[in-house]
Amino acid sequence: MTQTRRTFLKNSTALAASTMAVNPVGYARNTDHEIIGHGDYRYRVNKEWGVLDPTKTHVFNCHEMVKDSKGRLIMINDEVKNNILVYDKSGKLLDSWGTRYPGGHGLTLAPEGGEDALFITDCGYFFGRDNKWHAQSGGVFKTTVDGSLIFSIGHPSTIGVYKPEQKFMPTEVAVAPNGDFYVADGYGSDYIIQYNHQGQYIRHFGGHDNKNPAHNLNNAHGVAVDLRQPNNPKLICTSREDNAFKFFTLDGNYLDTVQLPGAYVCRPVINGENIFAGVCWSKSRETGKRFDNSGFVTILDKNNRVISNPGGTQPEYKNGQLQQLFQDGNTFYHGHDVCLDEDHNLYVCQWNANRTYPVKLERV
Repeated sequence: MTQTRRTFLKNSTALAASTMAVNPVGYARNTDHEIIGHGDYRYRVNKEWGVLDPTKTHVFNCHEMVKDSKGRLIMINDEVKNNILVYDKSGKLLDSWGTRYPGGHGLTLAPEGGEDALFITDCGYFFGRDNKWHAQSGGVFKTTVDGSLIFSIGHPSTIGVYKPEQKFMPTEVAVAPNGDFYVADGYGSDYIIQYNHQGQYIRHFGGHDNKNPAHNLNNAHGVAVDLRQPNNPKLICTSREDNAFKFFTLDGNYLDTVQLPGAYVCRPVINGENIFAGVCWSKSRETGKRFDNSGFVTILDKNNRVISNPGGTQPEYKNGQLQQLFQDGNTFYHGHDVCLDEDHNLYVCQWNANRTYPVKLERV
């Protein structure tokens, strides 16, 4: 757990209480609908979208969102009064469910035989009834879209993959076309663990102790299957503390690293030829250190070059090297995930954002 997260765990109760007393949705509403982003990827900010009555529909940290085959937007957060919120595209709440995921963190859609399923990842961090943060082993749960449990994956030590003392605090799942799925142990031991469609272990890779350090992962926060080249599928793994995405084959062989200096990226979300990602923190121009409330969104093209940073500085390359990225303005707190609809609008979920609901970015 990073120092920034430790600070959050220590102080979030008081911050949330004081913020909610002033403004129940966490920050002043956007009234000017500013335009952010660069080049062909510019967006109008809409912070009114999806805002609900917080006394009836609670959120804590809005972690991730997916769009199902019916066009519904499904979001996970770590508030056990309603872990899952289901919106329509207009921002109307259609459904809510889930009380068993106190560390609700990752949400991945898994199409199966014409039906949708979900992979829910509980990272293990939870806010207890004693108003304190605690850590425990996390888990992965495959469910139907209305929350019925199909199967669960627990600590890898139960099948001899980890030693009992190794932490398992997963943050994300990605699903391959053949049904294999990959679990990113991003707050635990930083491995990517591959299972078949029935939840049987295949292999794991990443971690910290490879002979070639390029193979290591440092806060393996997100994972995605990259099918942009159908005959050459890849796995994209977040190495957030390294400000990088690392590319592997589907059987875990290291391929390449894409450096994103200054961008503490979360999971990669692939849409068409592009990669979209929430950026949880950037760095201070003055100190060179990361700081709170400094997130944005980053967008990469088919060549994995950054082409737009909504809420951040315009990307610049010198001699082929991406220059340091920074937050620009104060649109976001900590960008944690991006979901896209069929009109190419973005929905940004945020961590540690004073209990705010997702921010919609309308493509212009």
